[in-house]
Amino acid sequence: MAIIAPFRGVRYNPSKFDTLSVTVSQPYDKITDKLRERYYGLSDHNIARIIKGRVSESDTEADNQYTRARKYYEDWLRDQALIRDKEPAIYAYDQEYKRPDTGTTATRQGFTAALQLTEFAEGVVLPHEKTLSGPKADRLNLLRATQVHMGQIFMLYPDPQNAVNNLLAEHKDRAPDIEANDDFGDTHRVWAVTDQSAVTRVREEMRAKSLVIADGHHRYETALNYRSEMREKLSAWTEEDAFNWVMVTLVSMDDPGLVILPTHRVMHSLAGKTVSGVVEAAREFFEVEEVAGKDELTKRMAQAAFGAKQAVGLYGDGKFRLLTLHTPAVLDRFVEADRALEYKLLDVTILHSVLIEGVLGLTKESVAKQENIKYVRSADEAVEMVDSGDADFVFLLNPTRIEQVKTIAQKRERMPQKSTDFFPKLITGLVLCPVEEGEKIA
Repeated sequence: MAIIAPFRGVRYNPSKFDTLSVTVSQPYDKITDKLRERYYGLSDHNIARIIKGRVSESDTEADNQYTRARKYYEDWLRDQALIRDKEPAIYAYDQEYKRPDTGTTATRQGFTAALQLTEFAEGVVLPHEKTLSGPKADRLNLLRATQVHMGQIFMLYPDPQNAVNNLLAEHKDRAPDIEANDDFGDTHRVWAVTDQSAVTRVREEMRAKSLVIADGHHRYETALNYRSEMREKLSAWTEEDAFNWVMVTLVSMDDPGLVILPTHRVMHSLAGKTVSGVVEAAREFFEVEEVAGKDELTKRMAQAAFGAKQAVGLYGDGKFRLLTLHTPAVLDRFVEADRALEYKLLDVTILHSVLIEGVLGLTKESVAKQENIKYVRSADEAVEMVDSGDADFVFLLNPTRIEQVKTIAQKRERMPQKSTDFFPKLITGLVLCPVEEGEKIA
């Protein structure tokens, strides 16, 4: 049973900025050093200063990126660059964007609320990807320092009748309370919904639903760890204490604006590994066919997926190749026997288990550390990296389908990292959710 609630959000004061576009950012894990410098240049109040602050060799326990984040937050509240909503609200959230795969304009609808934290074993919230310890430690340090949920955890819920979006549509017939454009030119609009009747109806709609984490696995697990620390610290806690909740944005699995893009694997620094050698080794497990260019390869890969075949693309030494698995029985040599069949048949599982670990001989640990692998959204960019000599070759993938994400989560399996790329991202800085000691969420 998913229990959501309205909360008194903290958000940027529109009277202090010509546009709120200068205050928002991509999620913390998408912010490179170069992008962070661009955000710093946009505004002295850009949220990147809090969620992905600069690190200095002179940092100390008393002065570091986390303590500076807390100071920014307190200073911005004091000078009213940030303001607190007077009433608890859920926040209807529309993203109008251009699809990178088709170039057409689409809108994805969702809403932001507080979600009562539950352990994965309870089956209310289901993960679909693995996490790493490093990002969780970083996010926990930031949460301890600021005691505010800054970024959105992106969750999916089933709603084939579109009941929740229909309820919220009635409250979007006015100018949005928040509007900002992101780095891709996409427009994000937010309406604070405080009407008690509407909030109650949305809460009731969500009670019977289970949720799947689309993006934000590290932040959800961080919120669980923070909850445990606060419960241990405060013996008289109640469920209304805000640290028992986490800010999430919920999107229907049935929303036509929901898009998943592929994430390609660019391989580099592979001593002694040639493209021809990889191709020959792969023939034991795959039918290998040269195709005439990237567009043809992409088309053939999509056709394979439509025909329930498992196929991966390969580009190297100026040639595009389609690798189609001979038979699913091959997977018995590379994937644990107790894994669900749906997990075994994922293109990303076949790529990692058979090609990256089996043919290339890379370990799961080296892949987790990204020693020889880079993750790239754009196939054109990946191909250019190979042509320029910055990479040895690239494996190209079909996008994971939403029904696969749902099935894997329900089977209590976890895909390899970077198996899904939901587009567009939920930008950070639209609404913040305080969870410090004494804060309550009803």
